[in-house]
Amino acid sequence: MNTHKYSKVLLILSFFFFITQSFGQSKFKVTLDAGHGDHDYGAVYHGHIEKNIALAVVLKVGKLLEKNSGIDVIYTRKVDQFIDLVERANIANRADADIFVSIHCNANANNAADGCETYVMGMSKNASNLEAAKRENSVVTLEKDYKQKYEGFDPKSPESFAGMIMAQELYLDQSIALAGKVQGKFIEIGKKSRGVKQAPYMVLHKAYMPRVLIEMGFISNQTEGSKLDSEEGQEEIAQSISDAIISYKKEYFGAGDNDNAIKPSQQIVPIKTQDSITNKEPVKTSEVKKPSVKTPEIKKPETKPEVVSSGIASFKVQLSASGKKIELLPSNFNGLSNISIASEGNLYKYMYGETTNYDEAKRLLSDAKSKGYSSAFLIAFKNGKKVSVQDALKQ
Repeated sequence: MNTHKYSKVLLILSFFFFITQSFGQSKFKVTLDAGHGDHDYGAVYHGHIEKNIALAVVLKVGKLLEKNSGIDVIYTRKVDQFIDLVERANIANRADADIFVSIHCNANANNAADGCETYVMGMSKNASNLEAAKRENSVVTLEKDYKQKYEGFDPKSPESFAGMIMAQELYLDQSIALAGKVQGKFIEIGKKSRGVKQAPYMVLHKAYMPRVLIEMGFISNQTEGSKLDSEEGQEEIAQSISDAIISYKKEYFGAGDNDNAIKPSQQIVPIKTQDSITNKEPVKTSEVKKPSVKTPEIKKPETKPEVVSSGIASFKVQLSASGKKIELLPSNFNGLSNISIASEGNLYKYMYGETTNYDEAKRLLSDAKSKGYSSAFLIAFKNGKKVSVQDALKQ
């Protein structure tokens, strides 16, 4: 082959490579946030320091996720440095991340307290939840001009918490699903689950995507603290969190070639809300139903979409949610047609397409993302009621 023909072949191959990279399936973006850092030590008990443990686990989770070519990992910090709470959320927002995962250690004056719990953003009035949020939110006082930056927010003031109105209800269901998978994976490795809870964490409040805050365990408990501060314990927890993230990706964003080796958790963890938190041992996952939030501040959704056929699960693509009712014209949805709407309280959720075929549903999701709806995700219905995509696929 002469030089001219060889150059022409290289040009053609380069063009196809460019097209594949530009128009292929976008990566699933995960922002990992290691709590605290630098002069903000977090909780310190028995020689165990929260900021160090959180960073060690985050780096291990990231290393595991980075083995998957379909996942892009963004870190709020990779070294021992102090990052403002609002900046942590903004890092995820600027990256247009699909999920935000903040990792912490718990602590309690009662050194016998143990177990793991995962929080979603919410305005629960439960005393223990609020105390946990106050402890983590107090970090803002270490930031310069924090009262101006956070519009007068005072982590010790009940009025400040009342002002943190949850405006991103669009992401609540997905956040709960992700939190439930994390807790399910923790249960698989024998950890005591304290459930999925709601609390007004500032770092979650400012992140505009499905987001969770994981309390891996109590470093105030000597036994659990030692495990959290060990290489073996951190590797075990990191594997659980990464498995939960990949399971969530498979359910809501479709499976990639590198996801097949990960078996998604079939366990569903009960949500501990204001009315259900007790000191009892966690309920066996085989005995509980799909989690639902029943805090007074957030009404339980009552989705009323039509289904393709009674008894058969169908899939739709949720595009967005808004407090404003929008006319269902293609011009209002970047050219997409076959738009439906579901009213949930004061919120309108807009959905695209409907099919009983999962492969077709993934194609619809790809169409929506190509039209600019980067945060779109699949939802499923059966007999007029919303179910998880994973449950729908069991058919």
